[in-house]
Amino acid sequence: MRPVLAALTATAALATGPAGGASAAAAPPDEATSAPEQFACPVAIADSARCYRGTDRNGSAYTLAVPTQGNGSLVVHAHGGPSLTAGSDPERSAGDLERWTVMVEEGYAWAGSSYRRGGYGTRMAAEDTESVRRVFVEQFGEPELTLLHGQSWGGNVAAKAAEVYGSADGGPFDGLLLTNGVLAGGSRGYDHRVDLRVVHQYYCRNHPRPEETQYPLWQGLPPGETMTAADLRSRLLECTGHTLAPEDRTALQQRNLDDITAVTGIPESSLESHLRFATLTFSDIVHQRLEGRNPFSTVGVRYRGSHDDEALNRGVQRFTADRTARRDLSWDSDLTGRVSVPVLTLHAIGDPTAFVEHAAAHRATLRGAGRERNLVQTFTREDEHSGLSSAGYAAALDALAGWVETGRRPTPGDVARACPAFASVHSGDCRVDPGYRPQDYHDRVNARPGGRHWPAMTAAQETRWSRIAGVGIAP
Repeated sequence: MRPVLAALTATAALATGPAGGASAAAAPPDEATSAPEQFACPVAIADSARCYRGTDRNGSAYTLAVPTQGNGSLVVHAHGGPSLTAGSDPERSAGDLERWTVMVEEGYAWAGSSYRRGGYGTRMAAEDTESVRRVFVEQFGEPELTLLHGQSWGGNVAAKAAEVYGSADGGPFDGLLLTNGVLAGGSRGYDHRVDLRVVHQYYCRNHPRPEETQYPLWQGLPPGETMTAADLRSRLLECTGHTLAPEDRTALQQRNLDDITAVTGIPESSLESHLRFATLTFSDIVHQRLEGRNPFSTVGVRYRGSHDDEALNRGVQRFTADRTARRDLSWDSDLTGRVSVPVLTLHAIGDPTAFVEHAAAHRATLRGAGRERNLVQTFTREDEHSGLSSAGYAAALDALAGWVETGRRPTPGDVARACPAFASVHSGDCRVDPGYRPQDYHDRVNARPGGRHWPAMTAAQETRWSRIAGVGIAP
C-alpha cells in the first residue's frame, strides 16, 4: 500500500476544530455559509476522526470528516440519486459518510454535499460539490491532494464538475474516482427507462389504467399528480408478479415479465426501481426542470426479444423529443470528455441499476475527445449498485492517488494485485477482473437514430449552447 503522507499542519489542527484562516488559494469565506458544527462520527471512525456539518451559501447541507492521523489529502464526494426532496436533506451526506468511512480509515479527509434541493440538475449538483470543497479549504486549509469521488448519478455529477471547474492545469481536483457511474449522460443514459415505460404500458395497460387520465408516457405522470411507491409496486406486481416465486405467477404474468425483461435488458430484480425513476424522476425532469417539454424519444426504435415483436412495435407508444428540451438536458448532464486529470473508474459487472455498459459509453466519450489517455477502467465481479467491497474502494483510491503523485498510469492488473492487502484490513473481498471489457453501450440500450456517436455533446456544442439565454436546467 502507498506510504501514508505526512499530515498537513492544518489537518492536525482538526482534532480540536476548524483552523482560524483559509489558505491563500481558498476563496474568501462567504458570510452566508454557516460555520461547521461538530457532531458524532459514524461508529467505524468515532475514535479516529472528527466530524462536522453545516450549510453552505446555496443552502446545501454538508458533512465533513477529518482523521486525527491523516495523510493530508481530501476526498470530495458527489452522491447519487437524485433524491426528490424539496430542499437539502442533511441526512444524505451524513449517510454517505457512513457508507464510505473506508476513505477516512485510509487517512483521507472527506467532504460531501447533500445538494441544495432534490430533483434533477447535474450542473447544480456539480456546483454544490465544488462548494463543499471550498468550505473545507476555508476552514482547514488546502489539502495536498484533492480527489473527487462520484457514485451512481454522482459519477455523472463528479465528471461534470471536473469538466466545468477543470482547466489545462487540472483545476481544483487532482483526480477522479467514479464508481458504478451513470456516465452515458442524461440524453442517452435513461433511454432504457423510456423503453421500459412504453413496453410496460403495452403489456400491462395499468400505468395509467384505462379509466385514469391518459397522458404521454414521457411525462412520467400528468402535471400536478403524484404516485406512491407502493401504488407503483402494486401495478407492476399485478402485471408481472415480479416479487412472487415463479410457481406463484400466472402464465400471463410470467409471459409479461419475460417479454419486458427481454426487450429492455433490465433484470427483474431492479424493474421496480427503474420504473419508479421512469415515473417520479421523469415527472420531475419534465414538469419541474424543463417546463413541460419532452426530452425523450421512441421514434425509430425497433424493439426486439418479445414473443411477438411485430405486434409490440405496432402497438407501443411513440413520441418525438422536443429539440430544445433535449438540448437543455444534454447541456446539463452530457459529458464532453474534456477532462485534464487522471480518471479511474470501478464498476460492478452485474450492476442492475447503472449497467456496466455505461463504462463503454464513458470510454467512447473520452476517446472521441482525444482524452482516453486520462482514463483507467476497472471492473469487479459484484452484482450491487449502491455499495461495493470496501477493500475494492480502498484499492481503487490508492491506485488513483499513486497515479496523481507519480504520473505512472496504473493497470487494472495493478489494482487487482494490490487489493488483497486492503482486504486484510477492510471488509469485503477482492473481485477485480483485470481482463473484463464491457460490450458497447448500444448493445444493451436501444440507440435512437443518429445517436451512436460519442461524445453525446461535443465541446463545440457546449460552447455554442452556452450562449443561449436560459439554457440547461435552472438551479
